[in-house]
Amino acid sequence: MARIKGVDIPNDKHICISLTYIYGIGRNLAKQILKAVDINPETKTKDLTQDELVKIRDEINKHLTEGDLRREVNMNIKTKMEINSYQGSRHKKGLPVRGQRTNRNARTRKGKGKVVANKKKV
Repeated sequence: MARIKGVDIPNDKHICISLTYIYGIGRNLAKQILKAVDINPETKTKDLTQDELVKIRDEINKHLTEGDLRREVNMNIKTKMEINSYQGSRHKKGLPVRGQRTNRNARTRKGKGKVVANKKKV
């Protein structure tokens, strides 16, 4: 397995898809990187030479990925929470941040449903 930015990328997939295993690299950025180093996106990862892997590593280092990107995103969230912006308050409460409805959905953010006791009908 090739190792880039501390991530093992799969050998049996196209290099274009394998690069998306790195946090911060999607399909489009992977294609741009491969175009810059002049490698066919449909080449399997196991078929790459060490020289090509070094070129890919150098090109990826020009972009913000993995730990640096995670750190920056977390710092941005903390900043929003400190300045008490609307988005920051939603982060604090564990609710959806980007305007989604919450009265019947948002279980991913809100967690498991809380049981509310019924009053007995007389």
